[in-house]
Amino acid sequence: MSIIKQELTSDQYRPRKEDKFTFGLWTVGNQGRDPFGDFVRPALDPVKSVKKLSELGAWGVNFHDNDLVPFGATPAERDRIVRDFKQALSDYGMIVPMATTNLFYHPVFKDGAFTAVDPAVRAFALQKTMSAIDLGAEVGATTYVFWGGREGVDAEASKDPVVAVQRMRDAINFFCQYIIDQGYNMRIALEPKPNEPRADTYFPTIGHMLAFIYTLDHPEMVGVNPEVAHEHMSGLNFVHGIAQALDAGKLFHIDLNDQKGPRYDQDFRFGSESIKSMFFLVKLLEEKGYDGPRHFDAHSYRTEDEEGVWDFALGCMRTYNMLKAKVQQFNADAEIQALLQDLNGGDQTYGGLLSGYSSETVKKLKETQFDVDTLAKRGYRYEKLDQMTIELILGLR
Repeated sequence: MSIIKQELTSDQYRPRKEDKFTFGLWTVGNQGRDPFGDFVRPALDPVKSVKKLSELGAWGVNFHDNDLVPFGATPAERDRIVRDFKQALSDYGMIVPMATTNLFYHPVFKDGAFTAVDPAVRAFALQKTMSAIDLGAEVGATTYVFWGGREGVDAEASKDPVVAVQRMRDAINFFCQYIIDQGYNMRIALEPKPNEPRADTYFPTIGHMLAFIYTLDHPEMVGVNPEVAHEHMSGLNFVHGIAQALDAGKLFHIDLNDQKGPRYDQDFRFGSESIKSMFFLVKLLEEKGYDGPRHFDAHSYRTEDEEGVWDFALGCMRTYNMLKAKVQQFNADAEIQALLQDLNGGDQTYGGLLSGYSSETVKKLKETQFDVDTLAKRGYRYEKLDQMTIELILGLR
Protein backbone atom coordinates (compact mmCIF):
# COMPACT_ATOMS: atom_id res chain seq x y z
CA MET A 1 0.00 0.00 0.00
CA SER A 2 1.38 3.44 -0.96
CA ILE A 3 2.11 6.14 1.58
CA ILE A 4 -0.72 8.25 0.11
CA LYS A 5 -3.29 5.47 0.57
CA GLN A 6 -2.15 4.94 4.15
CA GLU A 7 -2.48 8.64 4.94
CA LEU A 8 -5.94 8.84 3.36
CA THR A 9 -7.30 6.17 5.67
CA SER A 10 -5.18 6.63 8.77
CA ASP A 11 -6.48 9.66 10.66
CA GLN A 12 -8.96 12.47 11.16
CA TYR A 13 -6.97 14.96 9.10
CA ARG A 14 -7.57 13.41 5.72
CA PRO A 15 -9.07 15.94 3.29
CA ARG A 16 -12.73 15.77 2.31
CA LYS A 17 -14.74 17.58 -0.36
CA GLU A 18 -16.46 19.71 2.26
CA ASP A 19 -13.09 21.22 3.21
CA LYS A 20 -13.17 23.13 -0.12
CA PHE A 21 -9.51 22.51 -0.94
CA THR A 22 -8.45 23.46 -4.46
CA PHE A 23 -5.25 23.41 -6.52
CA GLY A 24 -4.26 25.06 -9.76
CA LEU A 25 -3.32 22.92 -12.72
CA TRP A 26 -0.06 24.90 -12.65
CA THR A 27 0.66 23.83 -9.05
CA VAL A 28 0.69 20.05 -9.34
CA GLY A 29 1.75 20.49 -12.96
CA ASN A 30 4.86 22.48 -12.05
CA GLN A 31 7.80 20.73 -13.70
CA GLY A 32 10.49 22.03 -11.38
CA ARG A 33 12.12 24.44 -13.82
CA ASP A 34 13.89 27.39 -12.20
CA PRO A 35 16.26 30.16 -13.43
CA PHE A 36 19.24 27.83 -12.95
CA GLY A 37 17.93 24.52 -14.27
CA ASP A 38 15.53 22.93 -16.71
CA PHE A 39 12.47 20.87 -15.79
CA VAL A 40 12.85 17.68 -13.74
CA ARG A 41 9.35 16.22 -14.15
CA PRO A 42 7.24 15.51 -17.25
CA ALA A 43 4.13 17.56 -17.94
CA LEU A 44 0.91 16.34 -16.32
CA ASP A 45 -2.24 15.90 -18.36
CA PRO A 46 -5.06 18.08 -16.91
CA VAL A 47 -7.45 15.13 -16.89
CA LYS A 48 -4.99 13.09 -14.82
CA SER A 49 -4.53 15.99 -12.41
CA VAL A 50 -8.29 16.24 -11.91
CA LYS A 51 -8.51 12.50 -11.21
CA LYS A 52 -5.60 12.36 -8.77
CA LEU A 53 -6.61 15.48 -6.86
CA SER A 54 -10.14 14.17 -6.49
CA GLU A 55 -8.82 10.86 -5.16
CA LEU A 56 -6.78 12.79 -2.57
CA GLY A 57 -9.88 14.62 -1.34
CA ALA A 58 -9.65 17.97 -3.15
CA TRP A 59 -12.86 19.83 -3.99
CA GLY A 60 -11.82 21.68 -7.11
CA VAL A 61 -9.17 22.68 -9.61
CA ASN A 62 -8.31 26.08 -11.09
CA PHE A 63 -6.32 27.11 -14.14
CA HIS A 64 -4.78 29.81 -16.27
CA ASP A 65 -6.15 29.67 -19.80
CA ASN A 66 -2.95 28.13 -21.18
CA ASP A 67 -2.67 25.57 -18.38
CA LEU A 68 -5.60 23.90 -20.11
CA VAL A 69 -5.54 25.11 -23.71
CA PRO A 70 -2.03 25.61 -25.15
CA PHE A 71 -1.19 29.03 -26.53
CA GLY A 72 -2.04 29.09 -30.24
CA ALA A 73 -4.32 26.02 -30.20
CA THR A 74 -6.81 25.80 -33.05
CA PRO A 75 -10.54 26.14 -32.30
CA ALA A 76 -10.99 22.42 -32.89
CA GLU A 77 -8.14 21.55 -30.50
CA ARG A 78 -9.51 23.96 -27.93
CA ASP A 79 -12.99 22.41 -28.08
CA ARG A 80 -11.64 18.86 -27.76
CA ILE A 81 -9.45 19.74 -24.75
CA VAL A 82 -12.26 21.57 -22.98
CA ARG A 83 -14.73 18.75 -23.70
CA ASP A 84 -12.39 16.15 -22.17
CA PHE A 85 -11.67 18.40 -19.19
CA LYS A 86 -15.36 18.98 -18.48
CA GLN A 87 -15.99 15.25 -18.70
CA ALA A 88 -13.23 14.64 -16.14
CA LEU A 89 -14.76 17.21 -13.80
CA SER A 90 -18.06 15.37 -14.04
CA ASP A 91 -16.52 11.91 -13.72
CA TYR A 92 -14.54 12.76 -10.59
CA GLY A 93 -16.90 15.14 -8.83
CA MET A 94 -14.70 18.24 -9.16
CA ILE A 95 -15.52 21.88 -9.89
CA VAL A 96 -13.65 24.96 -11.15
CA PRO A 97 -14.23 27.78 -8.64
CA MET A 98 -11.66 30.15 -10.17
CA ALA A 99 -9.96 30.85 -13.47
CA THR A 100 -7.32 33.31 -14.59
CA THR A 101 -5.22 34.37 -17.60
CA ASN A 102 -1.54 33.80 -18.30
CA LEU A 103 -0.33 37.32 -19.14
CA PHE A 104 3.30 36.77 -18.18
CA TYR A 105 4.85 33.76 -19.96
CA HIS A 106 4.80 34.62 -23.66
CA PRO A 107 7.49 37.11 -24.76
CA VAL A 108 4.80 39.49 -26.00
CA PHE A 109 4.14 40.34 -22.34
CA LYS A 110 7.75 41.06 -21.38
CA ASP A 111 6.80 44.69 -20.64
CA GLY A 112 3.48 43.84 -19.02
CA ALA A 113 -0.02 43.40 -20.36
CA PHE A 114 -2.53 46.08 -19.33
CA THR A 115 0.27 48.54 -18.42
CA ALA A 116 2.61 47.82 -21.34
CA VAL A 117 3.81 50.88 -23.21
CA ASP A 118 2.82 49.37 -26.57
CA PRO A 119 -0.91 49.89 -27.34
CA ALA A 120 -1.00 46.75 -29.49
CA VAL A 121 0.16 44.64 -26.53
CA ARG A 122 -2.48 46.20 -24.30
CA ALA A 123 -5.16 45.48 -26.90
CA PHE A 124 -3.99 41.88 -27.32
CA ALA A 125 -4.10 41.45 -23.54
CA LEU A 126 -7.76 42.55 -23.55
CA GLN A 127 -8.55 40.11 -26.35
CA LYS A 128 -6.76 37.18 -24.71
CA THR A 129 -8.42 37.86 -21.37
CA MET A 130 -11.92 38.05 -22.82
CA SER A 131 -11.39 34.61 -24.36
CA ALA A 132 -10.09 33.30 -21.04
CA ILE A 133 -13.08 34.73 -19.17
CA ASP A 134 -15.35 32.98 -21.67
CA LEU A 135 -13.49 29.73 -20.99
CA GLY A 136 -13.76 30.19 -17.24
CA ALA A 137 -17.49 30.83 -17.49
CA GLU A 138 -17.91 27.75 -19.70
CA VAL A 139 -16.54 25.49 -16.95
CA GLY A 140 -18.44 27.22 -14.14
CA ALA A 141 -15.84 29.53 -12.58
CA THR A 142 -17.43 32.23 -10.41
CA THR A 143 -14.20 34.07 -9.51
CA TYR A 144 -11.75 35.50 -12.00
CA VAL A 145 -8.29 36.37 -10.71
CA PHE A 146 -5.95 39.01 -12.08
CA TRP A 147 -2.29 38.72 -11.07
CA GLY A 148 -0.17 41.46 -12.60
CA GLY A 149 2.84 39.25 -13.19
CA ARG A 150 4.72 41.71 -15.41
CA GLU A 151 2.70 44.83 -14.66
CA GLY A 152 5.63 46.85 -13.39
CA VAL A 153 9.06 48.20 -14.25
CA ASP A 154 12.71 47.34 -14.33
CA ALA A 155 13.77 50.78 -15.63
CA GLU A 156 11.84 53.35 -13.62
CA ALA A 157 12.09 55.95 -16.38
CA SER A 158 10.18 53.67 -18.77
CA LYS A 159 6.67 54.39 -17.44
CA ASP A 160 4.69 57.12 -15.78
CA PRO A 161 3.33 55.32 -12.67
CA VAL A 162 0.17 57.42 -12.60
CA VAL A 163 -0.57 56.49 -16.20
CA ALA A 164 0.11 52.84 -15.33
CA VAL A 165 -2.49 52.95 -12.55
CA GLN A 166 -4.96 54.55 -14.94
CA ARG A 167 -4.33 51.86 -17.55
CA MET A 168 -4.90 49.13 -15.02
CA ARG A 169 -8.12 50.82 -13.90
CA ASP A 170 -9.33 51.05 -17.50
CA ALA A 171 -8.65 47.33 -17.98
CA ILE A 172 -10.46 46.18 -14.86
CA ASN A 173 -13.39 48.48 -15.61
CA PHE A 174 -13.48 46.98 -19.12
CA PHE A 175 -13.67 43.42 -17.79
CA CYS A 176 -16.29 44.24 -15.18
CA GLN A 177 -18.53 45.61 -17.92
CA TYR A 178 -17.74 42.64 -20.17
CA ILE A 179 -18.80 40.21 -17.44
CA ILE A 180 -22.00 42.18 -16.89
CA ASP A 181 -22.83 42.33 -20.60
CA GLN A 182 -22.21 38.58 -21.03
CA GLY A 183 -24.44 37.79 -18.06
CA TYR A 184 -21.75 35.74 -16.34
CA ASN A 185 -22.08 34.83 -12.66
CA MET A 186 -18.55 35.97 -11.93
CA ARG A 187 -16.64 38.44 -9.78
CA ILE A 188 -13.05 39.61 -10.00
CA ALA A 189 -10.22 39.14 -7.47
CA LEU A 190 -6.97 41.11 -7.73
CA GLU A 191 -3.74 39.47 -6.58
CA PRO A 192 -0.92 41.68 -5.23
CA LYS A 193 2.80 40.93 -5.33
CA PRO A 194 5.71 43.29 -4.61
CA ASN A 195 8.22 42.09 -7.22
CA GLU A 196 9.25 39.20 -9.44
CA PRO A 197 9.37 38.76 -12.34
CA ARG A 198 9.67 42.56 -12.61
CA ALA A 199 11.99 44.52 -10.31
CA ASP A 200 8.92 46.35 -8.98
CA THR A 201 5.30 45.44 -9.53
CA TYR A 202 2.38 47.85 -9.41
CA PHE A 203 -0.12 47.30 -6.56
CA PRO A 204 2.36 45.34 -4.43
CA THR A 205 0.29 44.59 -1.29
CA ILE A 206 -3.22 43.85 -0.06
CA GLY A 207 -3.55 47.44 1.10
CA HIS A 208 -2.63 48.84 -2.30
CA MET A 209 -5.25 46.64 -3.97
CA LEU A 210 -7.98 47.53 -1.47
CA ALA A 211 -7.38 51.23 -2.07
CA PHE A 212 -7.43 50.71 -5.85
CA ILE A 213 -10.72 48.80 -5.81
CA TYR A 214 -12.68 51.79 -4.55
CA THR A 215 -11.59 53.84 -7.58
CA LEU A 216 -13.27 51.41 -10.01
CA ASP A 217 -16.62 51.74 -11.74
CA HIS A 218 -17.94 48.55 -10.10
CA PRO A 219 -16.12 48.13 -6.78
CA GLU A 220 -18.85 45.77 -5.60
CA MET A 221 -17.68 43.23 -8.20
CA VAL A 222 -14.00 43.34 -7.25
CA GLY A 223 -12.11 41.94 -4.27
CA VAL A 224 -8.68 40.51 -3.54
CA ASN A 225 -6.88 37.20 -3.88
CA PRO A 226 -3.95 37.53 -1.44
CA GLU A 227 -1.10 35.02 -1.34
CA VAL A 228 0.95 34.06 1.72
CA ALA A 229 4.31 34.19 -0.03
CA HIS A 230 3.65 37.52 -1.71
CA GLU A 231 3.03 39.39 1.53
CA HIS A 232 5.89 37.58 3.29
CA MET A 233 8.18 38.70 0.46
CA SER A 234 7.47 42.24 1.67
CA GLY A 235 8.13 41.31 5.29
CA LEU A 236 4.45 41.94 6.10
CA ASN A 237 2.05 40.15 8.43
CA PHE A 238 -0.23 38.14 6.16
CA VAL A 239 -2.77 37.48 8.91
CA HIS A 240 -3.27 41.21 9.44
CA GLY A 241 -3.69 41.81 5.71
CA ILE A 242 -6.32 39.07 5.50
CA ALA A 243 -8.10 40.56 8.51
CA GLN A 244 -8.37 43.90 6.71
CA ALA A 245 -9.67 42.20 3.56
CA LEU A 246 -12.25 40.27 5.59
CA ASP A 247 -13.34 43.41 7.41
CA ALA A 248 -13.86 45.14 4.05
CA GLY A 249 -15.83 42.17 2.69
CA LYS A 250 -13.23 41.82 -0.06
CA LEU A 251 -11.63 38.41 0.53
CA PHE A 252 -12.97 36.77 -2.63
CA HIS A 253 -10.28 34.08 -2.87
CA ILE A 254 -7.00 33.16 -1.15
CA ASP A 255 -3.72 31.54 -2.20
CA LEU A 256 -2.17 29.34 0.47
CA ASN A 257 1.50 28.36 0.42
CA ASP A 258 4.60 29.19 2.46
CA GLN A 259 7.74 31.26 2.22
CA LYS A 260 11.12 31.75 3.92
CA GLY A 261 11.11 35.48 4.50
CA PRO A 262 11.69 38.29 1.99
CA ARG A 263 13.25 36.32 -0.83
CA TYR A 264 12.11 35.29 -4.32
CA ASP A 265 8.68 33.68 -4.51
CA GLN A 266 9.20 30.14 -3.22
CA ASP A 267 5.66 28.71 -3.21
CA PHE A 268 6.47 26.09 -0.60
CA ARG A 269 3.98 23.53 0.71
CA PHE A 270 1.43 25.17 3.02
CA GLY A 271 2.61 25.27 6.63
CA SER A 272 6.08 23.95 5.85
CA GLU A 273 7.89 27.04 7.22
CA SER A 274 5.77 29.69 8.98
CA ILE A 275 3.89 27.34 11.24
CA LYS A 276 2.78 29.84 13.93
CA SER A 277 1.68 32.42 11.38
CA MET A 278 -0.24 29.76 9.45
CA PHE A 279 -1.93 28.63 12.69
CA PHE A 280 -3.27 32.15 13.20
CA LEU A 281 -4.23 32.39 9.52
CA VAL A 282 -6.32 29.22 9.75
CA LYS A 283 -7.79 30.49 13.02
CA LEU A 284 -8.79 33.75 11.35
CA LEU A 285 -10.32 32.11 8.27
CA GLU A 286 -12.29 29.55 10.27
CA GLU A 287 -13.52 31.89 12.98
CA LYS A 288 -14.49 34.78 10.72
CA GLY A 289 -16.62 32.65 8.45
CA TYR A 290 -14.60 32.66 5.23
CA ASP A 291 -16.52 30.21 3.06
CA GLY A 292 -14.53 30.37 -0.18
CA PRO A 293 -12.02 27.88 -1.55
CA ARG A 294 -8.87 27.05 0.41
CA HIS A 295 -6.68 27.26 -2.65
CA PHE A 296 -3.08 26.03 -2.62
CA ASP A 297 -0.90 28.05 -4.98
CA ALA A 298 2.30 26.16 -4.32
CA HIS A 299 4.35 23.40 -5.86
CA SER A 300 6.48 20.43 -4.96
CA TYR A 301 10.21 20.70 -4.37
CA ARG A 302 12.38 20.41 -7.45
CA THR A 303 13.81 17.19 -5.98
CA GLU A 304 10.52 15.32 -6.43
CA ASP A 305 9.19 12.94 -9.05
CA GLU A 306 5.47 12.57 -9.71
CA GLU A 307 4.88 10.60 -6.51
CA GLY A 308 6.40 13.50 -4.61
CA VAL A 309 3.93 15.86 -6.28
CA TRP A 310 1.01 13.94 -4.79
CA ASP A 311 2.79 13.78 -1.41
CA PHE A 312 3.02 17.57 -1.64
CA ALA A 313 -0.66 18.02 -2.51
CA LEU A 314 -1.83 15.75 0.28
CA GLY A 315 0.53 17.49 2.71
CA CYS A 316 -0.96 20.92 1.99
CA MET A 317 -4.46 19.70 2.80
CA ARG A 318 -3.52 17.65 5.84
CA THR A 319 -1.55 20.52 7.38
CA TYR A 320 -4.52 22.86 7.01
CA ASN A 321 -6.76 20.32 8.73
CA MET A 322 -4.21 19.74 11.49
CA LEU A 323 -3.99 23.47 12.15
CA LYS A 324 -7.79 23.66 12.11
CA ALA A 325 -7.85 21.01 14.83
CA LYS A 326 -5.23 22.99 16.77
CA VAL A 327 -7.50 26.04 16.58
CA GLN A 328 -10.33 24.04 18.11
CA GLN A 329 -7.96 22.89 20.84
CA PHE A 330 -6.83 26.48 21.46
CA ASN A 331 -10.43 27.61 21.90
CA ALA A 332 -11.16 24.74 24.27
CA ASP A 333 -8.02 25.19 26.41
CA ALA A 334 -9.35 26.42 29.76
CA GLU A 335 -6.08 28.03 30.89
CA ILE A 336 -5.52 29.89 27.63
CA GLN A 337 -9.11 31.12 27.51
CA ALA A 338 -9.02 32.25 31.13
CA LEU A 339 -5.87 34.24 30.45
CA LEU A 340 -7.40 35.81 27.35
CA GLN A 341 -10.50 36.75 29.29
CA ASP A 342 -8.37 38.36 31.98
CA LEU A 343 -6.22 40.20 29.42
CA ASN A 344 -9.22 41.58 27.58
CA GLY A 345 -11.07 42.51 30.73
CA GLY A 346 -9.16 45.50 32.02
CA ASP A 347 -10.92 48.32 33.84
CA GLN A 348 -14.51 48.39 32.53
CA THR A 349 -15.23 51.74 34.18
CA TYR A 350 -14.59 53.44 30.87
CA GLY A 351 -16.26 50.94 28.55
CA GLY A 352 -19.21 53.23 28.01
CA LEU A 353 -16.94 55.90 26.60
CA LEU A 354 -15.83 53.71 23.70
CA SER A 355 -19.10 53.05 21.88
CA GLY A 356 -18.89 55.88 19.36
CA TYR A 357 -18.94 59.62 19.04
CA SER A 358 -21.45 61.86 20.80
CA SER A 359 -21.29 65.28 22.42
CA GLU A 360 -21.94 63.63 25.78
CA THR A 361 -19.01 61.23 25.27
CA VAL A 362 -16.74 64.12 24.32
CA LYS A 363 -17.72 65.94 27.54
CA LYS A 364 -17.13 62.87 29.73
CA LEU A 365 -13.78 62.07 28.15
CA LYS A 366 -12.54 65.61 28.65
CA GLU A 367 -13.61 65.55 32.31
CA THR A 368 -12.23 62.11 33.19
CA GLN A 369 -9.07 61.85 35.29
CA PHE A 370 -7.13 58.79 34.21
CA ASP A 371 -4.72 57.10 36.62
CA VAL A 372 -1.94 56.87 34.03
CA ASP A 373 0.67 55.61 36.48
CA THR A 374 -1.49 52.63 37.46
CA LEU A 375 -2.30 51.89 33.82
CA ALA A 376 1.39 52.00 32.94
CA LYS A 377 2.30 49.46 35.62
CA ARG A 378 0.00 46.75 34.30
CA GLY A 379 1.70 43.59 32.98
CA TYR A 380 -0.13 41.86 30.17
CA ARG A 381 1.35 38.35 30.43
CA TYR A 382 1.83 38.07 26.67
CA GLU A 383 4.97 36.00 27.21
CA LYS A 384 2.91 33.37 29.01
CA LEU A 385 0.17 33.49 26.37
CA ASP A 386 2.63 33.07 23.51
CA GLN A 387 4.46 30.23 25.20
CA MET A 388 1.21 28.38 25.83
CA THR A 389 0.34 28.87 22.15
CA ILE A 390 3.70 27.43 21.09
CA GLU A 391 3.29 24.44 23.40
CA LEU A 392 -0.19 23.81 22.01
CA ILE A 393 1.03 23.96 18.39
CA LEU A 394 3.88 21.58 19.25
CA GLY A 395 1.45 19.13 20.80
CA LEU A 396 2.57 19.61 24.40
CA ARG A 397 -0.73 20.86 25.77
